[in-house]
Amino acid sequence: MMLRGKWILFIAITALLFAGVFSCNMPTGQSSGTTGTLSVLLTDAPLPIDAVDATEVTIDSMVIREKVETGEEAGKPFITLTSEEQSFNLLDFRNGVAANVVEMEVPTGEYDLVRLYVGEASITYDGTEHNLFVPSGAQTGIKIFIEPAIQVEGGLTSELLLDFDVNRSFIVRGNPLTPSPIKGFNFKPVIRSSNLSTAGRVTGMVTDAETGDALEGIEVKAEQDTGIVASALTEADGSYTIIGLQAATYNTFSAVAAADYDSTAVEGVNVVAGNSTTVDFEMNPVETTAADASN
Repeated sequence: MMLRGKWILFIAITALLFAGVFSCNMPTGQSSGTTGTLSVLLTDAPLPIDAVDATEVTIDSMVIREKVETGEEAGKPFITLTSEEQSFNLLDFRNGVAANVVEMEVPTGEYDLVRLYVGEASITYDGTEHNLFVPSGAQTGIKIFIEPAIQVEGGLTSELLLDFDVNRSFIVRGNPLTPSPIKGFNFKPVIRSSNLSTAGRVTGMVTDAETGDALEGIEVKAEQDTGIVASALTEADGSYTIIGLQAATYNTFSAVAAADYDSTAVEGVNVVAGNSTTVDFEMNPVETTAADASN
C-alpha cells in the first residue's frame, strides 16, 4: 500500500486548562482576565515508502511565547499548553485530517513561537519497529516559529496548525527504490506552523490524461522561490488536500510520479484565506520505446 505523508486530521485528544499559568504578564494593551481560546492541531506530510506501517512521535509537552517585538530582549515567559504525554501515529493524519492536540484559554495577544518537546520517535518498516534518537527534543524542545504570529482575541478561538513533514523528518539510510535493504532511519524533525486564520487550502484530483483513471500515490507539491512549502500524496480515488497554506500566490503546484508518468505543473496558484482552491492535474503516461519495453 502506497504511503502518504503530509498526514493532517481532526481527532480530539484532550482539552487542558491550567489555572494559575496566567500571571500579570498580559500582552500590551490588554486588561487582566481577558482570554481567548487557542487550539493546536497536528498534521503530516507524505513519506512515499510502501513498506512503512507507522511513524510515531510522543509529545511530552508544549509551550508558547508571546510575540517579541523588534528591539525587545528575548526571554518573555512561555505559557504551558500541555504537559501530558501524548502519542500520535502520523500516518493517521494526512490529506486534510488533523489531530487536536490541545485547546485551552490563554491571555489575548500575539504569539510567535512554540517549543515542542518530543520524548520518543519510532518508525515501523517492513514489520520491524525502529526506535529513533530524538535530537534535543526532550531537553530544549523543537523551536517552531509562527509566521505570521497568531492573534488570540477575547472570546474567540484561534487555530494553529503544526505540519509535521514526515518525508524530511524520518530520513532513510539507504535507497528504498533499490533491491538493497534500508539500513535504518534518522529522526530530524521538520515542522511547519500555520496560522489558520490567515490560511487556505488546496484540493484536487490527479488523473490519467488518456483514460481518465484516478492516480494513487502521486506527490503534489506547493512551491515558492524558497522551495517546497507543503505537499500531499493522492488517495486511491486520485484526490489530495493540502491545508494550512498561507494566503499567497504560489509559483508552482506540481504533480510528480516516481515512474510511469511525466510530471506536470500549474503556475500562479492563488490561495485565499478561509477558502478552498481547486487544482486538478491530468498526467501523461511516459512514452516507452521498443528498447525500453524489451528491458
